[in-house]
Formats: sequence, structure tokens, C-alpha cells
Amino acid sequence: MSFNNSTSVSDFYLAGLGIQDDLRILFFIIFLVLYIITLAANLAIMIVAISDPTLHTPMYYFLGILAFLDICYSSVVVPKMLIDLIAQQKISFWGCMLQIHCFHFFGSTEGVLFSVMSYDRYVAIAHPLRYSTIMSYKVCLCLVLCCWVIGFSHSFLQTIMTARLPFCGPNIVKHFFCDVKPVIDLACTDVTLNINLLTRVTGTVASSTLMLTLLFYGLISRYLFKIKTWQGRRRALSTCSAHFIVVSLQYGTAIFTYAQPATKNSLDQERAAAIMFTVITPALNPLIYTLRNKDMKKGFKKLFKKL
Repeated sequence: MSFNNSTSVSDFYLAGLGIQDDLRILFFIIFLVLYIITLAANLAIMIVAISDPTLHTPMYYFLGILAFLDICYSSVVVPKMLIDLIAQQKISFWGCMLQIHCFHFFGSTEGVLFSVMSYDRYVAIAHPLRYSTIMSYKVCLCLVLCCWVIGFSHSFLQTIMTARLPFCGPNIVKHFFCDVKPVIDLACTDVTLNINLLTRVTGTVASSTLMLTLLFYGLISRYLFKIKTWQGRRRALSTCSAHFIVVSLQYGTAIFTYAQPATKNSLDQERAAAIMFTVITPALNPLIYTLRNKDMKKGFKKLFKKL
């Protein structure tokens, strides 16, 4: 397969956030602080999950991977966005394709991981005595590998289908990062196939993983009613509530962005929604998990004492 045989565009410029010049410094500081929080908080979760032997369980193994994905996911977009807030810089054609690939790779991998994490919580609550047997190291490793494979396959398909399009100009992407919808909007050919592929494939990945997550939580709720004591129910809910909040934040914006047809008006709405799941959510995820998790709090205290 040959790529770009009629492409005259070698670089793209990102339109950015559409912020007034006098507000650029303010937003630069806000987004920089959120990005630092994302890096520091998620890195801290990874360190605690690895260093504390009491957290060497499937739940915290998945949480550590989620923290790693949040760092990668945010780093694909935010550094370039911060640079463009100060002085707009061009991005090469293949640099744009790489950003598309990495963004969808980490994003879709994280979406599948959410379903895996909900399955882990279901097994922990529904089959507590068999939990360590069902969620063995090999099973956890296989589940994580499936997440990476599905994420990479989905991303690779989207990237190839975008890279093969001819781009003759203009070269201004109406977004603050290279994403499939605003990039294919610049192609000088019919992109109906690409739009249908994006809507159906990405929408299917997001919707199916969400349905699996909701299915496991539905099964969990059935077992919660079988727990007679309120303390027992509260303990079970505490292990699921943080994950459910994070899932709601992530899937709400993702489905809004990709499960609708592309229009000029929708691109503006998607740019606003993208700020939520690329800048804000990765910074909120570690705070949500640590504030509602006693084991993580203890792990952080141990880490601080060592320091």
C-alpha cells in the first residue's frame, strides 16, 4: 500500500484552542499545572503500587497500568498544546500521523482496561474465596496484553486509513492536536469511508467496552443485595465507586466525540470535550482513586516515611 502519492502538504498547523491572546498565558499556566499534577500523581501511584508488597494484587496492578496510560495519553497532546499557546509551531505530516496513532492507541487501550478492571471487581465481590485463583498472574497478564493488542490494532487501522488520503491544502487542523476527524476534513478527496469507519469502529470499541463495564457492574449490584450487613456493602462499594466515577468521566466525553457524524459544528464541540479527557481527566483519575482508597493512602504514608 502506498501512502500520500498525491499529497502536497508536508506540514500541518494546529488551530489551537481559539483563546484570545491576552488569556494565553493564563491558560498556559492552568494547563501546565494540570499536566504536572498528571505526571506527579500518576507516577506516585505507579511507585506506590510497585514498592508496597501489600498492594501486589490484580486491582493495583491494573491501577498502576492505568496510571501509566494516563501519563502517556496526556503527554501525547498536552506538551504540544502548551508550546502552541506560547508560539504556534508546525507539525510534520508524519508527526501528525504519529500523534493520531499514539492518541488512539493509549485511549482505546485505556477503554478496554476499564472493562478489565470492572471484571476484576466483579470477581472480587462475587467470588472472593476463588479470587486469587481466577485472577492469577497469568490471567492478569493475558488480560493486559489483550488491552494493548486491541488498542494498537484499532489505532493502527485509523492511522493507515488517514495517512493514505491525499492532502493538497489548506493545512490548518481545526483542533489543538492531530485527531482523525479534523485531519481527514482537510483531505482533497471523498472521505465518506473514513468517516464511516471512524464512527462505526471507534464507536463500537467505545460502546462495547462501556457495555461490558456496565454489565459487570450490574452483576456486582446483584451480589451487593446478598450482603446482609451495611458495613459489608459499604466495603464492597468502596472498591468500585472510584472506578465507576473515572469510567463515567472518560466514556461520557469519548462517546460524545466519536459516536456522532462529523460536522463543522461538532468539531468545535469535540475540541471542548477533548480538553476534558486529555487534560482534566488524567489529572483527576489519581486523585479520585487515592482519596477513596484506604490501601493507597497507607501506601503513600509508607512512601513518604521512607523519603
